[in-house]
Amino acid sequence: MMKDLEKAREILKEEKLSLVIVKNGEVIFSSGSPGINSILQAIESLGDCISGASAADKVVGKAAALLFAYSRIKGVYAVTLSIGGLNVLRKNRILIEYEKLVPRILDKSGKNICPFEEIALKVESPSQAYEELKRLAEEIMRKQG
Repeated sequence: MMKDLEKAREILKEEKLSLVIVKNGEVIFSSGSPGINSILQAIESLGDCISGASAADKVVGKAAALLFAYSRIKGVYAVTLSIGGLNVLRKNRILIEYEKLVPRILDKSGKNICPFEEIALKVESPSQAYEELKRLAEEIMRKQG
């Protein structure tokens, strides 16, 4: 049987998704929308089922890494990983595979640090990160909606 992390990575690339979560050989969540919202969505919809799963994500910064730690994901594959994200994953003993390591994750303009990363810089606790990142995501949704 193919390992969960390998399967998640393969599906991420084949289907050009931004997040794929696999547990016991089954895809339990996938999303094509970029950014932290898809991880928040996965946590909301899967609850404790996400624990022990493996995730493949296009971009993993410290914010995403804290959310993966919060949800007790056991393995993460990232196309692009920030140094802050790498440190959080290591600290939480999450298996990591990545293609490109970058100093930081930038916003869509490519000029400034991503607003979610900005919050993550000040937070070390995965559960505190979850609360604060969720709050920011909801705030952004309200402004757009």
